Amino acid sequence: MVEVIKTTGDMKARAALSRARGDTVGFVPTMGALHEGHLSLIRRARAENDVVIISIFVNPVQFDRNDDYRGYPRPLERDLAMAYEEGVDVAFVPDVEQVYPEGYSTFIEVRGSLTDVLCGASRPGHFRGVTTVVTKLFNIIRPDRAYFGQKDLQQAAIIKRLVRDLNMGVEVVTLPTVREADGLALSSRNRHLSGEQRRTAVSIHRALTRATELLISGEMDTAVIVCEVRGVLNEGGIARIDYVSVVDPETLEEVSEARPGAVVAVAAWVGDIRLIDNTALGVGPESQLFMHLNVETV
Repeated sequence: MVEVIKTTGDMKARAALSRARGDTVGFVPTMGALHEGHLSLIRRARAENDVVIISIFVNPVQFDRNDDYRGYPRPLERDLAMAYEEGVDVAFVPDVEQVYPEGYSTFIEVRGSLTDVLCGASRPGHFRGVTTVVTKLFNIIRPDRAYFGQKDLQQAAIIKRLVRDLNMGVEVVTLPTVREADGLALSSRNRHLSGEQRRTAVSIHRALTRATELLISGEMDTAVIVCEVRGVLNEGGIARIDYVSVVDPETLEEVSEARPGAVVAVAAWVGDIRLIDNTALGVGPESQLFMHLNVETV
């Protein structure tokens, strides 16, 4: 079975033991409700490291809505069974008091263009919560490598900046988005969609596919691409759109001219479920952006 650790002290001791043995440590931070996207990260970690550690922690400080936090799925036993099947060695499963003990008052924030745009513009404080918990987890576990998914494009870019700016010495590995057969990006939130909402949500992938088709046909004006993407979303039944933006993949700044490698990012609501997705223009699924883009800072 997977070794389950619930306290920060025990986790630090277990990670220190692995380092003392000379083992490399691969780390996959999660909020649980594991799906094939998480499993793809675990498999990569398993292939590249001696020890694989995952965390399962629903981080309260990155939620901007209490109902969203309370309703986040927490199928722990199922998650541990899936982790065992993929060869995870250790699951760090702390409660909130372990991560944020009484009197906790320190937060880590990446400031500037990476956090002011896209999800950062509509979810103030969200990325401060992400960078705070990731910093704490990295300090507790001190992994050699940490694994994230491309679906969370902005999160991955921010964590890479965090690691570089704070000289954390962690290699950040970002892997392609894993999708259902109809193109819907896997997300723990998908389980909240009704059957009709699920069919509506697929229009996000159709809209991103349309953006790629436009570039292939020679359209490079991002204003045209954004308009077309919004049109496909509306036609698919999505009226509440947070953003559609064509951005540079590293700076996340909007670009006026689309070129291969630029990223179209979408956030939209299906019912009361907020979904995000993105695609790199002109990049095929077998070589999606970030598939081999690893950043290491010493």
